[in-house]
Parts: sequence; C-alpha cells; structure tokens
Amino acid sequence: MGRGRRLVQPPVAEAAVRHGLPLAQPETVRDPAFMSLLESHAPDVAVVVAFGQIFRAPLLALPRLGCINLHASLLPRWRGAAPIQAAIAHGDPETGVTTMRMNTGLDSGPMLLQETLTVGARETCPELAERLAEVGAELMVRTLRALEAETVVPREQPEQGVTLAPRLTKADGIVDWRQPAVVIDRAWRGYQPWPGLTATLDEQPLKLLAVEPVSHAEAASGSDVDVPAPHPSEPGTVLGLDHEGVRVACGNGSTLRLLRVQRPGRAGTTASAWFHGERRQAGDRFAVPEEAAPVGGGE
Repeated sequence: MGRGRRLVQPPVAEAAVRHGLPLAQPETVRDPAFMSLLESHAPDVAVVVAFGQIFRAPLLALPRLGCINLHASLLPRWRGAAPIQAAIAHGDPETGVTTMRMNTGLDSGPMLLQETLTVGARETCPELAERLAEVGAELMVRTLRALEAETVVPREQPEQGVTLAPRLTKADGIVDWRQPAVVIDRAWRGYQPWPGLTATLDEQPLKLLAVEPVSHAEAASGSDVDVPAPHPSEPGTVLGLDHEGVRVACGNGSTLRLLRVQRPGRAGTTASAWFHGERRQAGDRFAVPEEAAPVGGGE
C-alpha cells in the first residue's frame, strides 16, 4: 500500500520490470500454475524477505539449496510478523537480522548467519527498519555465497528464548496510561507509522504524533530544569503545560510529555497549540482502557 491506501508495485517488482526480468506475482504460493512455473526454472535457491505466507513442503523442497529467509530479529527472539516493532516496544538494547533455511513452521527453520545491531535510544521503527534492511541485504549475499561454497552449517534454533511478535492491530495503538512513561514512549517509537498511538479525551480520539518521557527529555537536553518528582495524580491526568508541551501522568508516578497531536479530520499541531485551542487545563483526564495492556506489548 502506498499513500492514499492505493496498491503500488513493490520495489523488487519495479526492479524486475526495469531490468527486463521475468516477473510472477501470484496471490498465493499454493497456486498450481505458480508451482509449475517454478519447477520449469529448476531454481538453485529461493530468497524470501518480508513475505507473509507459509510455504508448504513441496515448495520448500524445490530449490536445490532450499528457501532462504531473511528475518529482522535475532532468532529465536521475535518470530512473527512484527519483529522490529516488538524489539523497540519491549526495550531490547539490541536486535539484528538472521538468515535461515525455511521449514513449514513460523520462522522456526535452521539458522544460517546473523548480524547484530544496537537499537538507538530514540530510534523509531522506520529508522531501525532502514538500517536492518541495509545490513540484511549484505547478510543475504554472504549467506548465498556461503551456501554455494558449502562453508555454512545450518544451526537448529534453541527452544529457550523463543518469543512471538504477532501482526499488529489498531488495538495495540491504544494508550494505557497505567504503563510507565518509558513503556508508552517505546510503544510510540515501535508502532510508527502504524498503528501509532491514540488516546481518548472527552470520548474523542487524539493521535499522539510525537511524545517523550519527561525524565529523558530533561536529562538529554542538559536543561537546568529539574526532573519533576513522582506525582500522586491518577494515570491519564493532564498535569499542565510546560516549555516543551503538555505533561500527562502515567504509571509509577512517571510523566509523558506530548509534543505533537492530531484530532480526526484536522492537521497535526503542537501539543501546546492544541492545549490552548481546546482550552484544556490541568486536571483533565484521558480515558484509561478497561483492560490493562501488557507491559511493552506482551510476549
């Protein structure tokens, strides 16, 4: 999907057309015609990246060197559709990319090579994804060369340390103010650009376009302003306006600063402009979900 939710060609398809290469785009890899096409090519190897379908045994067995998947995590951690989002939302200090020989399970095949990256303190999902893509492309080339030279030995994934990163839903982006501010901030960074974070005030959604934990902001800026002491306010309570934005009470006495926000059907604006424009005041309360969200999105 591109902007405006319109279907667009993926970059691989565009490159194939540009270079005059044969291109097939089946709706499902189970299509008999697609299988027949692959068999006619007798492929040495199949490279799979960010593809949301499970391969059946006949397809997995077709390439001489197997079907090789590039997964954006340090397997066996974060198997599933949203590994980059999960790594950020859970505060992982590092993540990476793994090449593996696919089997009929979900990201459970034998590992080939891995590369580790440190997750930046304020890095968002798109930023980390871009870095992982660059490293992953190089890792895939190394993997293919090693397979051809028979210098890499597949390693079974350990059972210990397996975690799942299922596909995100809109519900994942609902703010639970009972969580500490750092956890909400991690979710905001991890859930960019979708589903993002959305809070509810006066029964109307408010999208949080930019946020930061107050303690981090003060420490990083080197400001002379003291980090506020833990507050006694209920989570979701608007604490007031400061020089950067709007402060909101979160779990464990922590504070989240809203920097930019957006009401439905309106342009995004600074939190300060929203605060004044809607005549908000300290003591206003954001809604808290009925069910508590798992810390960091759950495992």
